[in-house]
Amino acid sequence: MNKLILLSLFILMQGCAQKPYHGDLTYLGKLPSKLSEVSGIASLDSTTAWVIEDNGNKDHIYSINLDGRLTKSFKVKNAKNDDWEDLTIDDEGNLYIGNFGNNANERKDLSIYKLPNPEKEKGSKIEAEKISFHYPEQTKFPPKKSKLMFDCEAFFYRNGFLYLITKNRAWPYDGKAFIYKIPAQKGSYSAELVGTFTSCTDPQFCSITAADISPDRTKIALLGSGYIWLFTDFSSDDFTDGTVRAIDVKHRTQQESICFLDNNTVLIVDEQSKTKGRNLYSYKID
Repeated sequence: MNKLILLSLFILMQGCAQKPYHGDLTYLGKLPSKLSEVSGIASLDSTTAWVIEDNGNKDHIYSINLDGRLTKSFKVKNAKNDDWEDLTIDDEGNLYIGNFGNNANERKDLSIYKLPNPEKEKGSKIEAEKISFHYPEQTKFPPKKSKLMFDCEAFFYRNGFLYLITKNRAWPYDGKAFIYKIPAQKGSYSAELVGTFTSCTDPQFCSITAADISPDRTKIALLGSGYIWLFTDFSSDDFTDGTVRAIDVKHRTQQESICFLDNNTVLIVDEQSKTKGRNLYSYKID
């Protein structure tokens, strides 16, 4: 009996010693507990990244290294975290915070905050300019369930404009997202609808939770919880006129953030969910 107990304990210990499974993602590190709900990530160089958290968290941006360790933070002045959902950068290194989370499709105060390059800032606070916008296709707040198309968790910068990809919360769910653009400068705008994209039809994995464009501007990545949709060979505002490839990263967690580290590598962060998540990963694009 003692031998049987010892054998059972050995097998149990071997199972516990196995590395966690991350699918095709490369695990880089665990984020600190204070960053359990990262909703956006952007990288200005190849060694660090900036992150934000979503609704209910501080009006702060945070710098992390590629091990996931916190290295710096700023309080964002003249800004309120109503529901910060994504980060992007422009060609000059300005940082944009997407304050456009809209789960119930009832907000009338959608905005984006434009910050100067945080790598050049000192102290503990950073100024923000406000870009306000609305979707002209939305006329009711909220609309009926079949028209809940105006949440947003994803955007990127290209050629002086910010491109927003909406998150479908309609029922019945069909995976369709709207693509809008607005100028990347202070002001108040009516967002221009430039295209649509249908990912897939499983609401758990197919809704778009983040986006980014590669440094050489030849690749656009949209993220779902376990999938990347990669666009290449596009030529117009509607980047879906190019070639699209669906990539299953074979890891199902609440993946809310993506950014290009270089032209062929993306960083991904998932939110804490019970015992899973709060991890920084990389993925190499073939």
